Amino acid sequence: MVRLYNLHPFGSQRVVPCKQEPAQFCCGRDVLFVASAAASCGVEVFAVRREGRCEPLGSFATLGSVLRMAHSRAGQAGAGGLCERGARSCCPAGASPLRRALLLQWAHVEVASELWSRVFSFNRDYLVTIEEKSKATFLRAYVNWRCMSAGSSRVCVRMVGHKMEESYTETLKEQMSIVEMALSDPPLCISCCPVNGDLLVGCKNKLVMFCLKYLVINQNLTVLDFERSLILHIDNFIPAEVAFCARHIAITTELDVLILKLDLIQHSADRGEQCAYQVSTTEKLVDGGIKDEDLAAHSLQLELDEFVICQKPVELLGEESKLCKIPITLESTELSTEDKKHFQVQYLLFRHFTPDQSPFGFCEETKLHSVQFLPVYQTGSSMTANEETEKRELLSLFCFFSLPHVGYLYSVGKLVELISTYQYSERSEQAVLTPQFLHVITSESLQCYTVRCSAAAARDEDPYIDTTVKACPPVTLDVCTLRMQLFIGPRAICHYKNHIVLLTKADTEDITERRKPSRRMLSRKADNNRSRTISELEPGWNLYIINTVSTIQLYREMVDYSRTYENVRTESCIHLLSEAHLLVRAAIMDPSFFKSDDKEELLRAFRESCAFLGDCYSRFDTRDYHLALPYYRMSGLSVAEVLERIASESDEIQTYERGLIFYLTHSLNEELNEELSKELADKVLRIFYLADPMQLPHIICSPCMKNVCPLTAVKYLCKVEDIMPSVVLTLTKAFMALKMGDLTMYEREMNSHKETMLACGFIGQPKLLRECNEGIVIPTEFAVHLKVMQPGLLVAATVALHENSKIELEEADMFFKMLCNNGEDMVPQLLVDFWEALLVACSQEEVLQELLLRVTYQYVWRISKKQLPETKPLKTTEDLINSCDHFGSIFPWVTFIMSMESPLDKDCPEDISKLQSILCGQSIDITAALPILEPLAEAGNVGLTVRVLCSTRLGKHEESIDQLLRQCPAAAVLYAQHELKDDSRAVLWNKLLPELCERTRLIRSDCPVLISSLKEILSVVAMELELWDFLSLLPEDGTAAFFLPHLLHCSQRKQLM
Repeated sequence: MVRLYNLHPFGSQRVVPCKQEPAQFCCGRDVLFVASAAASCGVEVFAVRREGRCEPLGSFATLGSVLRMAHSRAGQAGAGGLCERGARSCCPAGASPLRRALLLQWAHVEVASELWSRVFSFNRDYLVTIEEKSKATFLRAYVNWRCMSAGSSRVCVRMVGHKMEESYTETLKEQMSIVEMALSDPPLCISCCPVNGDLLVGCKNKLVMFCLKYLVINQNLTVLDFERSLILHIDNFIPAEVAFCARHIAITTELDVLILKLDLIQHSADRGEQCAYQVSTTEKLVDGGIKDEDLAAHSLQLELDEFVICQKPVELLGEESKLCKIPITLESTELSTEDKKHFQVQYLLFRHFTPDQSPFGFCEETKLHSVQFLPVYQTGSSMTANEETEKRELLSLFCFFSLPHVGYLYSVGKLVELISTYQYSERSEQAVLTPQFLHVITSESLQCYTVRCSAAAARDEDPYIDTTVKACPPVTLDVCTLRMQLFIGPRAICHYKNHIVLLTKADTEDITERRKPSRRMLSRKADNNRSRTISELEPGWNLYIINTVSTIQLYREMVDYSRTYENVRTESCIHLLSEAHLLVRAAIMDPSFFKSDDKEELLRAFRESCAFLGDCYSRFDTRDYHLALPYYRMSGLSVAEVLERIASESDEIQTYERGLIFYLTHSLNEELNEELSKELADKVLRIFYLADPMQLPHIICSPCMKNVCPLTAVKYLCKVEDIMPSVVLTLTKAFMALKMGDLTMYEREMNSHKETMLACGFIGQPKLLRECNEGIVIPTEFAVHLKVMQPGLLVAATVALHENSKIELEEADMFFKMLCNNGEDMVPQLLVDFWEALLVACSQEEVLQELLLRVTYQYVWRISKKQLPETKPLKTTEDLINSCDHFGSIFPWVTFIMSMESPLDKDCPEDISKLQSILCGQSIDITAALPILEPLAEAGNVGLTVRVLCSTRLGKHEESIDQLLRQCPAAAVLYAQHELKDDSRAVLWNKLLPELCERTRLIRSDCPVLISSLKEILSVVAMELELWDFLSLLPEDGTAAFFLPHLLHCSQRKQLM
């Protein structure tokens, strides 16, 4: 659907001072070319200044009457550096070494901008024409035409690819060159690529592509030339119009449209061999699979019956377009070089239309016209804030073509799809597409339509569009007619920047009607004479330059216009504001935006349009209410500014739309560094109480609501609690009670639920405990109060938050350090309590090992520094052993060693026992813990137990026994009985027994502990070994009386068995 508005996109209009009636005209680089329709063949050149003022630059003669013409800014693609092929192609065999080096340097290295300005000062662009003379048609390119238009009479005519002698070409700087491009068939249509300046020529059954080249004559002169590089043979296809852009080709006949893309391919065939590629198509016909023979017979029968055959309309997109049965053969005519390119054809789109059977026109009047491409360039990768590079990267590509009463706009870049359909109010003659508008001329008017190119290109450029971060009006948004400006007899139109060039020509009867005498009493003869005189004296044509108004001016008018629909038709209001937004977005996406004088004003208008759209989606009951959030974000408005935009009378409104609630909910639940005033915070309370009362606890806990009145908040919370009570609501009321200083109310609310329920309640709203400010976790007043009064609940709540992914481990560390006012290197006891509690609940292996190492390090640090915790630990060693598998029961031999008093073991008994409990468990990675335990290596009995526990966990039992025998022999047997089992049992008699015997023999009876240990181990070994094995272990010089009881015990055990 096409909406109709009455806006004013057209500004001033001026008449181009042409001397003769124009036959063809085109624009380019602030220049207007007008080809004369009279017998004298020539082109007038006008400089287009600001506000559409035209100043004649001069004129030059053509060799024939101009049938078609096009302008190309050739230097656009090559300004960054010459292609090596172009540089080599003009290097003579006898060129000097200096010249060859210069050419190769230009082929690979970017040349300074001043040098390029000098090189291309005369011939950066060209004008190409199809001319007719003596009933023959010619294709010519006018290069360096500025010299001719400036008054120089020197002209050089040469054939394409002609090798110019250096002495001859030195004069090219001061003369115009006419390049003749010979073709085997008459040229029918032409198109220049806006990206690289290449030329495409349409002939009967084929298309010819000329590649633009730069010929380096010397250091101060580079000229343009062309090379016929590729021919596309298309059987039974006569192109009416062609369009060419970035290897994309659009061809139209009267009722068919075919869009192709030339893909570069790797080719390893012989260089001298001609490259031909036949595009295969399936035998299946588009119209449903009828065989060729059957179709021919059927057609013949219908013709005999005097019926007219009308094929069905067909639209084929992407891969399906191969079914169009239009085979294409590629013939490469490029000279054989190292960088020769080879292409293959990719079909993108085929459409077949039927003759118009509508009341608007007859069948024979239905013809396609105005096929054209519109490239949109990447503004992020190739542009910076201060410069615009000449070499631009293509972002999106669009193709437009039109029937007399309907136009079609397709995206043919990354995805081929129909974007918009334009239904005209009357028969169209021609149309031009721009990034912001579609201008269409009919028999009586110039019409201006909006386009969706910027909406599609924005989505290609920014992946965050259509998320909660960014938004853009949809591509499917209805297009609209902004203006229908009446003109008499519009015939042709072209466009450049913000200028529209329009040719009008009134028929004789139109002039007669305008100048008809008011007195109706004149005779028929007098009327005839008058009419003849007018037609002889008055040419009846005009060439206008019409300026479109500035983007800002039209944007303001759209915004003002939208206000008329604000309270009547909300859909139309949103539509107009969306159009205004896309208008500004298109201007910002233009490559010239960064050098524009209106840059800052356009950016302000963009943000303002986002704010207006945010207002619409927040105030109106629309299906797309969620768009209020991204549009307000793109506007740069704060939450307070958005609330201020709500009308003052809204305080009396009892309902608020979903868009505003959606925006406030998401914004207030984010970590924003913004505090609302008391008035605005209370206003937010009222909004949510009326619109979504269940969200009140979450909204009150937002950092933005710090200044909210606690009494008002409690009043609303109590009303909500009557409807739907919850633990989160109770905690929020307790929070507000703390803010009011009402401890009685606080205790009542906190005692209304068990502590376990309260801890889980914090999962529903973590902001009750902590806030985030620029990545820093800050405890709330509630958390500070819990630290003093209920530290166990605080730790349990933080564990619950961690286990439900509401807080990361590092965030929790920062939270407790800030809560306890400890420095970066100091670990408060409350954080250790959190780690210990998390060990009980956590099941992730990586987190478990991290926690075990953290608590181990803290225990070791305190023991080594003799530093007691600043607060009483929440859990004792016994509590941890009973509740956590990672804390093991302390081994008897460890307890025995610790029972032997040592001055070093009197400090930090709780930390010592927790450390030993972790080492007695099976969870900690001992290898990773060894560096942490190093400070306790010489710490008395604690150090001994730590060393022996580590050696035991590593399987080094003999080393453990050596340590015990050296420092605590009495514990050796206890250790052996507890640790030496199964495969390690042999250590008892192979290691421990010989060691005890040896040590006892050396000290005799001076060490009763060793003697007692030896007796005990002998009793154990006697019970497990055979008599002879046991006897072999006894020392030869041992006292028989000492060992005999154990031998008897061993022998008696054997007899009993």
